[in-house]
Amino acid sequence: MNAPFPPPCVILNEPQLAENIGAVARVMANFGLSDLRLVRPRDGWPQERAWPSASGATWPLDDAKVFDTLEEAIADLKLVFATTARPRETRLPVLTPREAAAQLSADVALGGR
Repeated sequence: MNAPFPPPCVILNEPQLAENIGAVARVMANFGLSDLRLVRPRDGWPQERAWPSASGATWPLDDAKVFDTLEEAIADLKLVFATTARPRETRLPVLTPREAAAQLSADVALGGR
């Protein structure tokens, strides 16, 4: 069965630990996502330690795409959301996950990616 809309992709910008990349792949699998994009992984790619951390969710790792710049990683996308655990000084709109999901759903329904 094909999804009515393309699922979102997940982009990790300059990920540092292979174990974190594997954990992200595991979460992606829980939600049926497979398009994993890595921008300048610190230790290169592939990293063997990522696969055990994925706990069997290997397909996002097997098909992960590596990019030199964030601009290249998002070039085919029209709507991008960013998250961070670090406080930032910029004044950008802040959405709850529920608000972001609603906006993403509405954009995809209009043909966005």
